[in-house]
Amino acid sequence: QVQLVESGGGLVQAGGSLRLSCAASGRTFSSYAMGWFRQAPGKEREFVAAISWSGGNTYYGDSVKGRFSISRDNAKPTIYLQMNSLKPEDTAVYYCAANHNIATIGQGVWGQGTLVTVSS
Repeated sequence: QVQLVESGGGLVQAGGSLRLSCAASGRTFSSYAMGWFRQAPGKEREFVAAISWSGGNTYYGDSVKGRFSISRDNAKPTIYLQMNSLKPEDTAVYYCAANHNIATIGQGVWGQGTLVTVSS
């Protein structure tokens, strides 16, 4: 089973950019679909983005389309979330997730999360 560790969170001004990373351990990383979710204080966890095991297919939540980009490097093995044009409402703890089935990615393995704070 894969283990996940997120990094790259921090404080950024509105309009700025951040890149999150999720490093995976385990020999079968390339067989997992991967994704990002986020949870803001007092809110439910929200889907952000997902990427297929090959990297050939990507999916985004409506609130981040056109601003965020997910990618993966199976050789490292790591996935990334490039976040541009950040807004205060993007403030949340961001979690990396992995599952063999991209349709049920939120039911797989989770990382511990990394906090992103966007100031206005």
